[in-house]
Amino acid sequence: MRDLRLALLQRATAWHDPEGNRRALEASLAELPRGLDVVLLPEMFTTGFTMAPETQGEAHPGPTLTWLKAQAARLDAAVGGSVAVQAEGEGARNRFYFVTPEGEVSFYDKRHLFRMAGEHEHYAPGTERVVVPWRGWRLALQVCYDLRFPVFMRNRGDYDALLVVANWPAPRQEQWRALLPARAIENQCWLAAVNIVGEDGAGKAYRGGSTVIDCLGQRHGELLESPGVLLGTFSAAQLAAQRAAFPVAQDADDFELRSPRLQP
Repeated sequence: MRDLRLALLQRATAWHDPEGNRRALEASLAELPRGLDVVLLPEMFTTGFTMAPETQGEAHPGPTLTWLKAQAARLDAAVGGSVAVQAEGEGARNRFYFVTPEGEVSFYDKRHLFRMAGEHEHYAPGTERVVVPWRGWRLALQVCYDLRFPVFMRNRGDYDALLVVANWPAPRQEQWRALLPARAIENQCWLAAVNIVGEDGAGKAYRGGSTVIDCLGQRHGELLESPGVLLGTFSAAQLAAQRAAFPVAQDADDFELRSPRLQP
């Protein structure tokens, strides 16, 4: 396993403007350095955190997935981020796409829907964790509110890094900053998380905080309240050394994961 090089794009998302957001992102992607392995975009990066999937949700496959394939091929890197999707026979999903340069598509449907914004009333939850193998790494895909549910996120020896895409609002910024290193430490993995900045069409403010964190909970760069690109590297040697020196996974509890009983 070699090191993995990443770029995290933190920006303000234009409300309900998929074409405009793709155009702006494409300009930013064109300025990235060569030699990257993963490019990470935020949650619902084409629309903002919309509760109108009936009008804003794309088909699967749709124009943004086509666009992601083109960007991944051009960059020779996997590109990922979540999109509001209206999937035939499945209903609306907050779908985290992970697309490789070869056009291979993996996706994770957000499991924990943010009921305080009514997300559970507009989208169907995912049911499965998704771990994607990529250039020697096993990458677990997670979305925003999932951070608050460590059992679902628990490493069972099946992943090396967490990729988290989010629209995490400013009033809970300190919780964002606390939960990210906690998930990296307890799961003994690398973590990359990307958030947005600015204000969305629902009047919610965002303060960024996109970051790369190692398995000891140490940050390797952080974007604060301005748009920008964070470049980072997952060190394979550091992860292997820490897991060998401090093999906490050997003492982990076994458990069975069941779907929660949904409350009205």
